[in-house]
Amino acid sequence: MARETREIIGVDDRVSVGRAIPLGIQHMMSMFGSTVLVPVLTGLDPNLAIMCSGIGTICYLLVTRNKIPSYLGSSFAFISPIVIIGASKGLDAALSGVVVAGLVFLAVAGIIHLVGTGWLDRLLPPVLVASVMVVIGVGLSATAAKMAFQTTAADGTTSFYAAGAIVAAITLLAAVVFSSMGGLIGTVPVLLAIIVGYLVALAMGMVDFSPVVQAAWIGLPTLHHPQWDWGAVALIGPVALVVVIEHIGHLLAVGEIVGKDYRPMLPRSLAGDGISTVISGFIGGPPTTTYAENIGVMSVTRVYSTQVFWYAAGFALVVGGLCPKLAALIRSIPSPVMGGVSLLLFGLIASNGLRMYVTNKVDFGINRNLMIASVVVILGVGMETSGISIPIGDYALPGMATSTLVGILMNLILPMPADPGEGKGVAADAADVEVEAKADGREASQAR
Repeated sequence: MARETREIIGVDDRVSVGRAIPLGIQHMMSMFGSTVLVPVLTGLDPNLAIMCSGIGTICYLLVTRNKIPSYLGSSFAFISPIVIIGASKGLDAALSGVVVAGLVFLAVAGIIHLVGTGWLDRLLPPVLVASVMVVIGVGLSATAAKMAFQTTAADGTTSFYAAGAIVAAITLLAAVVFSSMGGLIGTVPVLLAIIVGYLVALAMGMVDFSPVVQAAWIGLPTLHHPQWDWGAVALIGPVALVVVIEHIGHLLAVGEIVGKDYRPMLPRSLAGDGISTVISGFIGGPPTTTYAENIGVMSVTRVYSTQVFWYAAGFALVVGGLCPKLAALIRSIPSPVMGGVSLLLFGLIASNGLRMYVTNKVDFGINRNLMIASVVVILGVGMETSGISIPIGDYALPGMATSTLVGILMNLILPMPADPGEGKGVAADAADVEVEAKADGREASQAR
């Protein structure tokens, strides 16, 4: 069977402005819904959050010396503590916790820079990294499915949304068809699919243009500044330690997709995220983190150039910081459209995890590999799709972080096999017995 030979645009490659513009818009559109949802839930300014994502991504690219293709958007991990502090002491107080969260990122980056990253090889073997990638992708499947197939009534109840399911299905089909095509179309399938889905939703009367009409063409978001509060610092700051685990998972996933080992650059990557979060907190935005949606876009398009992320960040900066009407237009995209695209993007992240099992020749005949993968995938996916997190005092440990920590613990505790044939498990042992029996049979036949 012939192997697909679609062009790969590498991390350091450059494309023409005519190609970079739609590629950048595609990345901006992919992160838009999630980045806006965080400020909506916490009471912060959505336009400011978009602007901060652009500023943060630019900072990240500068700190990482333009070597890591990643986009920074609003972090979901901080929603609950920001809501708690916002309700009791005000959002300005919560912003002081956001700033400290960024400083925690920088502190961790400094420690890792001093001690090195060799410990990552011991703590995160290929079987664990691949399993975490599966958790990242499949764990987000519930979010994509809800966006695609459900609607929420005024009383808060959810139900199946038939019209939304149709739009989501058409959008997903368009993304699959466009991604299988060559040329420019094959590099912007997500953007084209969103346009197709939007037009279908528009024809079905699912688009509300009133916020777009009311929004101004030119306008700056309202900036806020942190008001120091020790309670907010104590509640919000330590959440950054959980996000560090997610950050490592995303960085390794990006490295697997683009074919580079980014572990030596972990300190710079965390520092970029920390600086982005500090700046966001100082002007009134939410904490930032690397985004799985944009990892999925790279996987489907095979365009890894950091040049494209500069364009995406620039567009976000303009849309969020200067043009409220454009921001309102993008927010008018119905959830089923983004749900249909997300079904593909999140699935591709999981598929890359499965591919990593193969490319790294993970031997599931070895019992410890089988146990680590089984527990990490089921625990992580189960918690993420069910919305379950483990409460630890005022904090909550989400599924991805929990499964990663459990996987690290299992990797340290479970004994390594003494030789390649040891610890392969019942199925592999049975296969060996069968091979030996067949060999004995051939030898007996030859003797006769």
